Amino acid sequence: MRVPPERAEDLRQLAGRFLTARHQGPSLVELELEDLLANLRELADWPAPQDVTWQPELRVLVEGNHRDTAAAGKRLEAPESPALPADEITELLAASGWSAPDPLTAFQLRDIAKLLSMSHGANFSVPGAGKTRVSLATFQVLRVQGQVERLMVVAPKAAFESWLFENQACLETPLYVQVLDSGRLPDPAAQLIVVNYEGLAKHQVALAKWLAMKPSMFILDEAHRMKRGANGVHGAACLALGPRSRRRLILTGTPAPNGVKDLENLLGFVWPGEGRRIVTRAVGNGDLRHASRVLRPLFTRTTKGELGLPEVNVKIRRLKLPDLHREIYGALTGEMSARAARVAHPESQEGLEALGKILMYLLMAATSPALLAVGDTKYEALRFRVPPLDVPRDATLYQLLEDLPSYELSPKYQETLAIVDANARAGRKTLVWSTFIRNLTTLEVMLAPYLPATVHGGTQDREDQLKRFREDPDCHVLLSNPATLGEGISLHQVCNDAVYVDRDFAAGRYLQSLDRIHRLGLKPGTVTNITVLAADKTIDDRVEQRLDTKLQIMEAVLDDPAVGQLADLEEEPPAAAQADMSALLEHLNVRPAR
Repeated sequence: MRVPPERAEDLRQLAGRFLTARHQGPSLVELELEDLLANLRELADWPAPQDVTWQPELRVLVEGNHRDTAAAGKRLEAPESPALPADEITELLAASGWSAPDPLTAFQLRDIAKLLSMSHGANFSVPGAGKTRVSLATFQVLRVQGQVERLMVVAPKAAFESWLFENQACLETPLYVQVLDSGRLPDPAAQLIVVNYEGLAKHQVALAKWLAMKPSMFILDEAHRMKRGANGVHGAACLALGPRSRRRLILTGTPAPNGVKDLENLLGFVWPGEGRRIVTRAVGNGDLRHASRVLRPLFTRTTKGELGLPEVNVKIRRLKLPDLHREIYGALTGEMSARAARVAHPESQEGLEALGKILMYLLMAATSPALLAVGDTKYEALRFRVPPLDVPRDATLYQLLEDLPSYELSPKYQETLAIVDANARAGRKTLVWSTFIRNLTTLEVMLAPYLPATVHGGTQDREDQLKRFREDPDCHVLLSNPATLGEGISLHQVCNDAVYVDRDFAAGRYLQSLDRIHRLGLKPGTVTNITVLAADKTIDDRVEQRLDTKLQIMEAVLDDPAVGQLADLEEEPPAAAQADMSALLEHLNVRPAR
């Protein structure tokens, strides 16, 4: 906002009403676009409205946002907006060259119709409901109608595969696609640009021009990645680019993993300025179920029940720590408690980072305190001795921590081995999740006879590893972490058993990872087993409590009991307790500790 010198004091007073205003001089103020749109009414008191001149591009954005906000308000007042009939959608898609190998389901056609009836929208369908195909079909109908000409998708790298596949499989003439990486600029001729959240900020200026060049649709896939809104790098870039598109759509099966604030930020992207205010009003009385019903006209959702999938069996196995493990964990807990008490300001960035490290240490120690000891390399596998040595009486507790694999086998590793072995004997593959790469490298050694595939952030041959797990009958196990493989990958065709060696407090990531093997396309009668391992009387108990709370919140937001049911884990006894695991380890030729 720029004013002549005689209006400098008026500008100073006006700028005080905007949170992001930054003075670049007495007559010039810069502020975030989201802030302007959210507080546009503050301009009404400007003392000389007849002298205001808008930059043409900004005027178009503001007027369009005003119309969108009005449309959203009307939709909340009268949610039953006219929608295209399913047969008309099918005809429009056929005319566009739609050639998907399978016909769209009734719930997919319903979701497309609802999204087409809105100026912008959100698809909160459960993972595995086909949100990518629904979104591409929505774009195609809009393209036939002349409303948009091209598409930009922001997604985690794991989801790129799905978008590229759907583009080839569903369109007779696939869109000319560009996967944007750090070394390239947006191609003006591209009809579909796919970029990850990390790359969005790097290309923000160029992408803004690309979006404005022709009428564009802007989709955020796994949109919970920007749930921090303007306070996060990803969210700030999304909010800055969003208004430059003709249509906006967000996709996520976990819209509020930490509470209603996440939902505010997501809808703030869909309806800049007013979205957050709409959600705040809806949840003003604290009743999330009521808020969900109020906001339902603004989003579509296919539930697990509508997919017609067999129920998933989610069970927890509580494992007792062996004596030395318990003693070391107890000592670590005391030390970590003292260290946490020394964090003077836990709300500060430094304090949060310190507490985060403490949490990670305890999560690792619940599996094996030896993970905390420094190895020759960062992710060096632990080597367990079979049979174990006797514990020396004169060793210090720290020496015992470093040499723990020589004296005791982690009960979580023991249980994982038992489950993988039983599944392999039955001809079933197993997906093993762990937050920590060193857990994965350790299990890779222990499970060597089952020819494991491994995928984490540092994996260079990721596609080859996934292909081997899917196609090699002798590869009985896939080792990965939810941060890497928890989104965008389908494994249900070959695997129906998963084990969580550990979990953290990220409810959305946990829920997403569950659906890698329980999603649309499962054969009738398929049994899906999820086993959560928890070390008794450790940080695992706290993680379970917090995840339960967060899943209940998401159940209320989505009005979907199936989400809340995942918080009610049924206990079952450990399998390894009924077998002589030392004998099994010896049989498998697990390498002894050196």
